Amino acid sequence: MKQVNFWLLVVFGLLAVMVIYFSFNPSYQRSIEAKYHYLTADYSQAHTLASEAFDLDRYNRMAATVMTQSKTALKFVDYIDESKKYLTQISKIAEGASISGPDRVKMKMMCEIMMESYVKISPIKRDGRALLLDDDLLDEARQYHQQFVDLYDQITAAL
Repeated sequence: MKQVNFWLLVVFGLLAVMVIYFSFNPSYQRSIEAKYHYLTADYSQAHTLASEAFDLDRYNRMAATVMTQSKTALKFVDYIDESKKYLTQISKIAEGASISGPDRVKMKMMCEIMMESYVKISPIKRDGRALLLDDDLLDEARQYHQQFVDLYDQITAAL
């Protein structure tokens, strides 16, 4: 019985040391703050804090993970922003009564650019999900990608 109490005391002592270490280590403080920002979809701040934490301690795996996740998430955010801009330009072109040949080619090129951009940034597994990324962010990017694919198909059919 005394041996069990001794091991429980050792385990709780080690846990206390770990909590104190993580509480006062600036690298882990920034890592925890970066993880919070990542979970609240503030990917830019998360990347900045995780990079700082990683610079302080190269063995901080939490910082490395959050830094990688937020960097990839920022690529998706940029893709979504670019998609909105291109779709606005395409809708302005399509507002006219008839779309000229050069305008169709321009729209086709915009679609090709965005379809290629999606493939380049997409860390998608075979089952359609990505590792360690927010599903809502991926779904939104996937929807924009599908819009460009559909538009591309319509444009090439009309050419």
